[in-house]
Amino acid sequence: MSQAGSRNIGRRFLLDGARNRARQLQSSGRGGDNRYMLKGSRQVDIGSAPQTPARAPFSPGSMVVVTLGNPRDKFWGMVLALAPEGLSMSGIELASFEDFVVMVKDGESFSPAVVFFPMHRIERIDLDLPDGSLPSLSQRFSAKTGLDPATLLDRTLTPRSAGRPTEGPA
Repeated sequence: MSQAGSRNIGRRFLLDGARNRARQLQSSGRGGDNRYMLKGSRQVDIGSAPQTPARAPFSPGSMVVVTLGNPRDKFWGMVLALAPEGLSMSGIELASFEDFVVMVKDGESFSPAVVFFPMHRIERIDLDLPDGSLPSLSQRFSAKTGLDPATLLDRTLTPRSAGRPTEGPA
């Protein structure tokens, strides 16, 4: 190859490199997609794009298991409100779950705790969801009592007329 030919190849390599650097993003991500961007392309502001609102997983009415610290404790129940200050919920201590199920199944009167936990005590909030073949606490409650726990816990908060509705022959 002649010197003129090698100069042209070298010059073309330098020009191609300069063009690619002009299109390259500032990140040094290796092997990822979207590493090059055209000079005249526009940036889209994601914050201004219309988005469909998704239901927050810990919104009021969600069934959760809350782990508390200092003192260590666990609660199961329904979220009433979640704010930066803390969590309000209607439920029971997890240790008394089986007793609660038996009380409801036997038709005994009960009043779940309506509590507020300040955020500094909350270590963890888990959605009450099944784990593989293990049913959630809500599913276990429904299977044993035939009632929806969220409806039952919510019903205890709203004022009712006098007299408890009956469920079949006594």
